[in-house]
Amino acid sequence: MQDKETPNIIKKLHSAILYAADGLKQTFKDEQAFRLECLAVVMALPVLYAISASLAEKLLMFLSLMLVLIAELVNTAVEAAIDRISADKHPLAKKAKDVASAAVALSVFTAAVIWLVVIF
Repeated sequence: MQDKETPNIIKKLHSAILYAADGLKQTFKDEQAFRLECLAVVMALPVLYAISASLAEKLLMFLSLMLVLIAELVNTAVEAAIDRISADKHPLAKKAKDVASAAVALSVFTAAVIWLVVIF
């Protein structure tokens, strides 16, 4: 029985990876903020290599950058879902978009604090 399930699990995993890649590509293509955040990550990576910090500190710094990208992806998903439901202005739509945007802002703030604490 396990032999029959294994190809199905691999097929599902493969599909999930393709969907995730599509989401990353689409977000990179459509969202300027995501492109800028990706550029910031690319520019920050050499700093991680160059500074003298512990492996744990460098990992925390890297993960803080990933948190920003994750928050931006969730923000984009919320905005797309709200826009799909209706183009009309509604207080709940505004609230959902504002809260998702606040998550991005807090992730950027968190990353900045982590980087400043480790570097200085």
